[in-house]
Amino acid sequence: MRFLRVFLLLLVVAAVALAGGLYWWANEPVRMASSPVEFRILPGTGLRGIAAQVVEAGVDTDPRLLVALGRWMGAEKSLKAGSYAVHAGVTPLLLLKKLTAGDVSQGEIKLLEGWTFRQWREKLDAHPDLTHDSSGLSEADLLRRLGLPYPQAEGLFFPDTYLFDKHSSDIELLARAARGMQRRLELEWNQRAAGLPYQTPYQALTMASIVEKETGRDADRPMISAVFVNRLRIGMLLQTDPTVIYGLGERFDGNLRKRDLLADTPYNTYTRAGLPPTPIAMPGVASLRAAMNPANSDVRYFVARGDGSSQFSRTLEEHNRAVNRYQRGGK
Repeated sequence: MRFLRVFLLLLVVAAVALAGGLYWWANEPVRMASSPVEFRILPGTGLRGIAAQVVEAGVDTDPRLLVALGRWMGAEKSLKAGSYAVHAGVTPLLLLKKLTAGDVSQGEIKLLEGWTFRQWREKLDAHPDLTHDSSGLSEADLLRRLGLPYPQAEGLFFPDTYLFDKHSSDIELLARAARGMQRRLELEWNQRAAGLPYQTPYQALTMASIVEKETGRDADRPMISAVFVNRLRIGMLLQTDPTVIYGLGERFDGNLRKRDLLADTPYNTYTRAGLPPTPIAMPGVASLRAAMNPANSDVRYFVARGDGSSQFSRTLEEHNRAVNRYQRGGK
């Protein structure tokens, strides 16, 4: 019996010593190859796999002890996938708490209204914190991957500042942007004015993209929209330069010439009636709203004043006077 009591006592002392040692180790800062150390945990990775990834990334710790600590904490079912960054001074305990809290490191990208899809892709391709899964995909292939049944990607993504899990896929980010545009388009479509000359939300999206490119002033957008809606209603050509420029694509050198206005393309609204076949840019909220709720006005013309605003006219005679004043110096 005495031997058994001594043996049990030794077991208790050993357990306490092990627990104390583990507690001391769990709260001591680990050495790291650099600061921060970044790593990505994929969905479904177990505790052993995570411990191995952490060490491989540059955290100098014992993976077996990290697994033991994680099991002692009951962390196995709470570990969250994502990209993480750990800095100098982190302890094994804080590291595991970070992983169970899902305290992921985030990247940020601002995708602007008025940009074309080509400009968006260039920005996405250049971002160092994204995984570029769309590289090598044609626009048609990308639309299929995203499940978007449209002829091209222009206009389908909502401009915004996006936060994302570092090293996540650029396709995932585009999917978020597509869902965002679909939600906003549906909302504005459901609140649209009566009697608009659009048969589908996609046509309204196309109009919104034109409004977006025609002015940077929110206050002018409903009037710009009114001009084009009024023209559509009477079968008048839209005659908007941004659509012509879009149709020229990379051939546009910054100078729109008379021959460009005369050259027929699907996007030349000087030669073809109605809306162009697709949007010409990514419209923001103000342009979507203006396209669905144009100003209650019979204006059909506008000209830039030179200060960012526009002068609107009801008749061609009024418009010619405005052009003479604001673009020809009154001559």
